[in-house]
Amino acid sequence: MSHHDSRFVIIGGGLAGAKAAETLRAEGFDGPVTIIAAEQERPYERPPLSKGYLQGSAELPEVYVHEDGWYRAHDVDLRLGVPATRVVPGEQVVELGTGERLPYLRLLIATGSTPRPLPVDGADLDGVHYLRTLADSQALRAAFGHGGDVVIIGAGWIGLETAAAARKAGCRVVVVEPEPTPLNRTLGSRIGEVFADLHRRNGVEFRLGASVTRLRGEGGHVRAVEISGGESLPADDVVVGIGAAPNIELAAGAGLDVGTGILVDASLRTSDPAIFAAGDVAEAAHPLLGRRIRIEHWANALNQGPAAARAMMGLPVSYDLLPYFYTDQFELGMEFSGDIEGHDQVVIRGADLEFIAFWLRQGRVIAGMNVNVWDVVDDIQALIRSGRQVDPAELADPETPF
Repeated sequence: MSHHDSRFVIIGGGLAGAKAAETLRAEGFDGPVTIIAAEQERPYERPPLSKGYLQGSAELPEVYVHEDGWYRAHDVDLRLGVPATRVVPGEQVVELGTGERLPYLRLLIATGSTPRPLPVDGADLDGVHYLRTLADSQALRAAFGHGGDVVIIGAGWIGLETAAAARKAGCRVVVVEPEPTPLNRTLGSRIGEVFADLHRRNGVEFRLGASVTRLRGEGGHVRAVEISGGESLPADDVVVGIGAAPNIELAAGAGLDVGTGILVDASLRTSDPAIFAAGDVAEAAHPLLGRRIRIEHWANALNQGPAAARAMMGLPVSYDLLPYFYTDQFELGMEFSGDIEGHDQVVIRGADLEFIAFWLRQGRVIAGMNVNVWDVVDDIQALIRSGRQVDPAELADPETPF
């Protein structure tokens, strides 16, 4: 086999892909490594785009995964602004937008996800923003700087974090959400109300149980958001945060097994033994949860990229980290661990804006969220991993150690 045929190729220049390349080198892989990145920017992390960078508390150098010279120093061939157009598993090649055909011995697909477009008239007006890229975040930061009327569509994490940033910048903010509370699907209505109250106290208005019917503009720029029930909300800028779709087109086109994401086993291997997937696109068999799960959070990309790299090298891998997520909005800081699917009970330990929420299924803790309570994530995750039955009354009692 020639050295050329031993190439490891990573499609996707985000956190998962960059961390995979770093791990290949750290674990001693000395063959050629190529990262195919559709964006012109070198790999960066996305949380600052809706958190620190958007709020002006973090600056550009802090968002990059590696400093500028890292890729050359580690002999990683980083191709920026080059889309991968097709994967041909039978020939083990990736076709690029440049027309080049790049052979691989092992391939990692870490293509991330794309924001869902708003399906109404006027969605293409200027002043309508999505948040996925560094350029998106820069545009939003500039827009919020004008302190105008901002309408946010969707009360998920992106919606609430951008609402907090817009309020901090002095904008008037209205959030439109069809569910009865923010974060209804992620956290359920009881904890969703905590976030609604937090935002209302900080001057954010909500239109819950409402959907957007159309956007109206003037001279090509958005001016108003019309919602069900007939109200028209003035808008200088609109942020659309209605979810994201994993970029599975390459995998599907290559004949790999896909569900909502690319189906992989616990070692992040796809239905093709030479191809792996990590990050937002991976729908991975989870040894602890006993089912496949797809996670669109930073910690998952951070940890799955390296796990996939080890598996590509033939090292034993069983990825069983619990989903983990954090957010800071106004005076609330929190960390979330686990997955609430199938919960039948919520137990709150503490009060006001200093508490831990536990989600239980049949008396066992399946998820926990610590709000303004710190250094407890390991304990919460250990409790989830133990799978043991707990007494809800003891769980709720701050005096009883868990």
